[in-house]
Amino acid sequence: MTRIGLISDTHSYLDEAVFEYFKECDEIWHAGDFGTLELADKLAAFKPLKGVYGNIDDKDLRAVYPENLRFKCENVDVWMTHIGGYPDRYSQAVKKTIYTDPPNLFISGHSHILKVLFDKKINCLHLNPGAAGKQGWHKVKTLMRFSITGSRIHDLEVIELK
Repeated sequence: MTRIGLISDTHSYLDEAVFEYFKECDEIWHAGDFGTLELADKLAAFKPLKGVYGNIDDKDLRAVYPENLRFKCENVDVWMTHIGGYPDRYSQAVKKTIYTDPPNLFISGHSHILKVLFDKKINCLHLNPGAAGKQGWHKVKTLMRFSITGSRIHDLEVIELK
């Protein structure tokens, strides 16, 4: 079993509560708009970090983190990108590939709207953890935690930061 802490859109702000909520996680995944490389480094020093850059991230972050990250976690094919859209409204950048070679789990950020959707057309779970930073129009900072065991994604939790 692999326990994941999922975060996005920190925009240079990292609430200290993240470390408490993610202390039992094996890895942290960041779906873009870190804001600073220092923030990414702080997360990476705490737990193994996978991430993608977002539209506000500078060249230093883009040199370390890719635009798209496709990888296996246990037996789950994961695709993470910042601007990905969601079922029936995928971004043009991912639309063709997501329909011809769909992952089991598709993660995006950008919208600042927490979403958990299942795309029946491609048999794919879509997660967007919302936004954990202060920048943006959202009123509540959010994170997610979940587990992957073999090919099963389970124990999904939504966390609201105060």
